[in-house]
Amino acid sequence: MSRTIITLSDILGMDKQPRTNLINSLPGIRAANLIGTINEAGITNLAIFNSVVHIGANPPLMGFIMRPVSVERHTYEYLKQTGCFTINHVHEGIYRQAHQTSARYAISEFEATGLTPEYTPAIKAPYVKESLVKIGLTLEEEIPVKANGTILMIGKVQEIILEQDLVNESNILQLGNSGSIGAGGLETYYRLSKIEELPYAKP
Repeated sequence: MSRTIITLSDILGMDKQPRTNLINSLPGIRAANLIGTINEAGITNLAIFNSVVHIGANPPLMGFIMRPVSVERHTYEYLKQTGCFTINHVHEGIYRQAHQTSARYAISEFEATGLTPEYTPAIKAPYVKESLVKIGLTLEEEIPVKANGTILMIGKVQEIILEQDLVNESNILQLGNSGSIGAGGLETYYRLSKIEELPYAKP
């Protein structure tokens, strides 16, 4: 079996897009999520992210990586203005619209893609009505990553909205039933299917 070895000098010598595609796809399949924000003037923003991570359960914290804010980043600006955001799972019925939110629009991505903003009393930021798994969060902390200027944005979960019975008897979210999908890199999407649910590991 042949193998390929790509060195750091090879990586640094690549053109921007091939390098970005390679490095972004290396971690494998990650959850595809839409992050919804709103500014003080009531203008909404929606953007797809594949960097959402679990930070901790007590208190319930989730985070995502914000690219450098050396250029205009509405997600960051709006989140900082109102202090809240939503995370919305992407499923097969909306992944094309979700993907399109990565384009630069002069109008709200909700309007541009046809997705529907939805609100609750607990969170000012918009949810995606079409999503089946939605999380509302308030900003807790931002941690700058000095190595490349990105920022780890950490939010505290304030509410979880499940559009149907999507948790099992162990309170584990059943991603296969929600149709939630994963992203490999910036433009490739994958279905998620359960292989097996194993018991909690003990010696």
